[in-house]
Amino acid sequence: MSDTGSRKAQKRYPPFLKTSPQGRPQLFPSVSRSFVPSAFTVMNMVSGYIAIVMAGEGSFVAACWFIILASFFDTIDGFVARVTKGTSDFGVELDSLSDLVSFGAAPAYLVYKFGLEGLPGKTGILVSSLLMVGSGLRLARFNISMIGYNKESFSGLPTPAQALTIAGFVLWMIADPIFPIEVMRNGLAWLSTGLALLMVSKVNYDTLPKPTVDSFRQKPVQMSLYVGAIFCVLLFHAKAFFLAMLLYILLGIGRSISLLYRQWQT
Repeated sequence: MSDTGSRKAQKRYPPFLKTSPQGRPQLFPSVSRSFVPSAFTVMNMVSGYIAIVMAGEGSFVAACWFIILASFFDTIDGFVARVTKGTSDFGVELDSLSDLVSFGAAPAYLVYKFGLEGLPGKTGILVSSLLMVGSGLRLARFNISMIGYNKESFSGLPTPAQALTIAGFVLWMIADPIFPIEVMRNGLAWLSTGLALLMVSKVNYDTLPKPTVDSFRQKPVQMSLYVGAIFCVLLFHAKAFFLAMLLYILLGIGRSISLLYRQWQT
């Protein structure tokens, strides 16, 4: 038999199964460094899926908290990846897919079931889908611009911030329904549209700084606002949570307008 025929007859294993010097697959291949952060990323995805299920069942408070839990896992996986030096292309792609579930599909379905389902015709589906589409475009743009990425800021509203804003609004409306149902429904529609546009915009948003002494020295006003926002959330709960996210959004818009004005003057 020729060498070509023997190579064809030889059984080949998938590339992810390590082989021993004898040519047999290892029963217990070593776990890569990216496994631990990827496990947190998967928990982010699972939390987003549970939020979708909870929204479908009408458990809107639980859906909101699972979105918040997903954002926690989204923060932890990046921290763990840096600590363990487990950053990988696989982790980046998995993170984007998880974010699309937790911060795209979950808030979009949540707003539809919570209020937009009552809009005339298919308007509710169309408006709620803007959050899903905006999240997908935002994540795709982020992935292709990772080279030279400035970790101090984001171009466009980050998808977790959008999802947390939606969760905060829903929690507020459940805890303190101060608006009539029609006003709340229309407000939710405008909020969803605005958040979707901000995600695909060029508005610049700061990353959340680490609470260190250097951060307070370099950005005292910004850090004071963040500390005040956290204090208000602990004090006023649902209402303050939404207002804190709204403040973050407005600060980004205000800073971008100020930057454009300075560039126009020069």
